[in-house]
Amino acid sequence: GAQAGFGRPAPLPQTGWERLRELWRRDEQQQFPEEMVNIAKSAFTAGIVGWLYGGLPAFVSARKAFIESSHGEIFQNRADAVQSAHRAGLRSFIRYGWRWSWRVAAFATVFNVVSTGLSAYRDKTTISNFAAAGAFTGALFRMHLGLQGLAGGVMFGTAFGVPAGGLLMAMYGLAGETLQEKRSRERRELYEQKLAEWQSRLSMTEILGETESNAQGRPEMERAREL
Repeated sequence: GAQAGFGRPAPLPQTGWERLRELWRRDEQQQFPEEMVNIAKSAFTAGIVGWLYGGLPAFVSARKAFIESSHGEIFQNRADAVQSAHRAGLRSFIRYGWRWSWRVAAFATVFNVVSTGLSAYRDKTTISNFAAAGAFTGALFRMHLGLQGLAGGVMFGTAFGVPAGGLLMAMYGLAGETLQEKRSRERRELYEQKLAEWQSRLSMTEILGETESNAQGRPEMERAREL
């Protein structure tokens, strides 16, 4: 019963599919892997950047267009005119900012999921992973335009993935290890710790079993001597 309660730790994942499945599993503290947390953070950041990229120019353009087209209109005062111009700009900021926000966030999410999945499957992080992820993401977003759009998406995605991957690899070089190497190291250290604890518990169980057997054997030996 003690041996069943303290089973041998599960072995480390050996295949690419096993490493991929681990990316979507929570750990013992019910926390998602660091890769998934980083993907969520990058999607949020990309959404904010996309919103600013699309919204700010639209805000300025709509405000300027409102001022140029409202010379003949009558406002209660200067503050009313300024507020009306700001409202026109704000509507454009929300409208066009949202259009860019979800597109940039979706592009970044797909790119990061594919590149992270390739790194986990191959158990190494290389520029080719990011190039392939960029090509796949670009093709996915342009495939509705036909073969010409598909080819253009592959070229754009690859052109985006290579420098992005180079920047990330440079950051990993400064850190001393890639995220995949860090995960493999932590996974191996945790497995070795659990294995040592399991072996210690197993040895203790065997010692207790021998002690109990010896304790039960002594009364039988004493009764045999009396007889």
